[in-house]
Amino acid sequence: MDTTDVGFRNLLGAINKRQVGKNPIDVVLLEKSELTAGSTWHAAGLTTYFHPGINLKKIHAYSIKLYEKLEEETGQSVGFHQPGSIRIASTPTRVDEFKYQMTRAGWHPTEQYLITPEKVQELFPLLNMDKVLAGLYNPGDGHIDPYSLTMALAAGARKYGAQLNYPVQVTNLNPRSDGTWEVETPLGIIQAKRIVNTAGFWARDIGKMIGLQHPLIPVHHQYVVTSTVPEVKALKTELPVIRDLEGSYYLRQERDGLLFGPYESEEKMKLQESWVTNGVPPGFGKELFESDLDRIMEHIEAAMEMVPVLRKADIVNTISGPITYSPDILPMVGPHQGVRNYWVAIGFGYGIIHAGGMGKYLSDWILEGEPPFDLIEVDPNRYGKWTTTQYTAAKARESYGFNNIVGYPKEERFAGRPTERTSGLYDLLKSRCSMGFHAGWEQPHWFYKPGDETGYKPSFRRTNWFEPVGREYKQVMEKVGVIDLSPFGKFKVKGTDSVKLLDHLFANVVPKVGSTNISHMLTPRGKVYAELTVSQLYPGEFMLVTGSGSELHDLRWIEEQITRGGYKVEIENMTDEMGVLSVAGPYARQVLQKLTNEDLSDASFKFLQCKNLKLSNIPVTAIRISYTGELGWELYHRKQDSVPLYNAIMEAGQKEGIDDFGTYALNTLRLEKGFRAWGAEMNCDTNPLEAGLEYFVKLNKAADFTGKQALKQIKEKGLQRRLVYLTLDTDNVDPEGNESVWHNGKVIGNTTSGCFSYGAQQSLAFAYVPMELSKVGQKLEVELLGKNYPATIIQEPLVLTEPTRMRLQRKGESPKM
Repeated sequence: MDTTDVGFRNLLGAINKRQVGKNPIDVVLLEKSELTAGSTWHAAGLTTYFHPGINLKKIHAYSIKLYEKLEEETGQSVGFHQPGSIRIASTPTRVDEFKYQMTRAGWHPTEQYLITPEKVQELFPLLNMDKVLAGLYNPGDGHIDPYSLTMALAAGARKYGAQLNYPVQVTNLNPRSDGTWEVETPLGIIQAKRIVNTAGFWARDIGKMIGLQHPLIPVHHQYVVTSTVPEVKALKTELPVIRDLEGSYYLRQERDGLLFGPYESEEKMKLQESWVTNGVPPGFGKELFESDLDRIMEHIEAAMEMVPVLRKADIVNTISGPITYSPDILPMVGPHQGVRNYWVAIGFGYGIIHAGGMGKYLSDWILEGEPPFDLIEVDPNRYGKWTTTQYTAAKARESYGFNNIVGYPKEERFAGRPTERTSGLYDLLKSRCSMGFHAGWEQPHWFYKPGDETGYKPSFRRTNWFEPVGREYKQVMEKVGVIDLSPFGKFKVKGTDSVKLLDHLFANVVPKVGSTNISHMLTPRGKVYAELTVSQLYPGEFMLVTGSGSELHDLRWIEEQITRGGYKVEIENMTDEMGVLSVAGPYARQVLQKLTNEDLSDASFKFLQCKNLKLSNIPVTAIRISYTGELGWELYHRKQDSVPLYNAIMEAGQKEGIDDFGTYALNTLRLEKGFRAWGAEMNCDTNPLEAGLEYFVKLNKAADFTGKQALKQIKEKGLQRRLVYLTLDTDNVDPEGNESVWHNGKVIGNTTSGCFSYGAQQSLAFAYVPMELSKVGQKLEVELLGKNYPATIIQEPLVLTEPTRMRLQRKGESPKM
């Protein structure tokens, strides 16, 4: 493996006494020049517990805890300062953002506080308080010396058996048929069971050796260091790090002076695009770029206004060096789809704080065969062939410029869009709706009507989409609606061992020919790795469908199981070739029946059946299933047929008042029906029993599916927590997920997703709570924007699904809507 810079720290952060002592392993690190070359040696070294993501907080926390004990364990000083940090709110919207973040911090062990301007000034007495409305304070934050940290990690790695070789450059990588690798260097060839690309801004060059185009680009990041500032020198305690979000910069104490680092706007910031096209220049290691103070002058002026002592300070050093950005600023960590035993830990824009935690996360995954917790947001397989160099550059520019932008719920960013990955309906629908971005795809969130306030208007409260989504909800519940679901991941599986493979992969039984079911792939520890719909179209030939963000995440897992088990099957990814339209609502059958001679009656085309048929002479695979929970079909077809199929359906439905609906309405409909969503109610942090998925888990089936034994043990021990269904009494704000759930003045759980129920006219949420507080009728509270709202656990679902209502009607019972 070729590794340097941030990647070096990631790998070595993983090597600790527990892992090496119990699992003897050989780790060889190949560094192309010298330790700390690349971005490490010139990094500002900031460490923070804060992150808007949920599980990335765990990464930050592990890094900080590791760094606190590193000197004691290795004997190497690391220069770790922990004066705390304060994020400054100087607008009411920022205060809302801090409240939004605080409700996501309540169920995490790390300390974080929303503090008053008075407390801000007490902690940082050199601030101009004119604009300060509040602060978000993390007491354990600070900064560390990157060089010393690297040397300490290196010492620890050697102590526990790692071999560090440098300077050694990797010249080629050769995958072998048995899944192992030959790593070529000028000193010879290394045979490796697996390789980990941790090469910082050289990672792209390493990827190219095996035909991968990792979407990475170096950004010019500048910071300045001042000479001694008398007012700083006079202080008795070190100043906390501040982040002035409106000014878009960080500032910390550096000895008796100050260190100040801005993030320029996307128009002004600079990318090193030549490195993407031509590779990193040979011999580059500890060089810097030429600084450009003009580019950051507006940030300097903002800092001088916020910290007036800066006006008199002399700049003694200006650093302008490369840091690596991925399109969305998050790293790529884990095994890569399409290449056996090739792992990555690349794209670290914040390498110091991610290093220790990501190293631990990655090594646990390698050793245990599954990730220790869910971090799909950093899965390298979130990108695909649609991620072009142009897209990467546009998004990296945007991500850098938006470093301190307000983090709204349902955030959309528009640079680099659309990609080549548009559905067949994109051109037809794009002017009629607000589009969302899903794994490279454009997909309608909600549709415009005359009189609507159009466009993307983000808010922490109900905003311009609220009423239109209610209108679309009503459309599906009372008439019939059409939604474009083309971003679904779609795989065809066939072969001698296809049934055997799926029986091993999924906790549910394998559906019969002509049938569909919901199935879950579990990890060895019994966590929910994925949820898919599985249809057996012909004997031994299946179609598997997953969510847009899970496409390559799931495909990689399936491919790995095929290889490990030696199954004789073929799997084909049909995602880009196949479009999907869903038609749902009470009149769905009426509309579709006009377009086909196939009998769509309930007796002939039952719920969870699948058939190949023609609609308006267009071939489709029709599945009677709908995430709305209403009468509906999903229609899988060739992408080039999307427009004629859509037009035929819309024309056939004129009498029934057919109309479009988007994913926001779909989310409301699924929540009212009590449908779980992968990535919210279930993921690698949850088991299917606590998530209420028992119906889909067949512990008594003959096949020993992955996770079966672990689930039996979980069931035997009894659950500690359970997913519950809540109604909330709110005002102009609704739950989104990941908010703190309170009982008797303590945080006891968290929501997973939520929305406003247009049927019940109140807010609705799923939440995990302890078993003893999980009974129907239990009163709880959910924190939203700094206020606790009353919540009650109710019997789910709020609205029965259409198949259930029909079944009850046939029995003579009166179903609830």
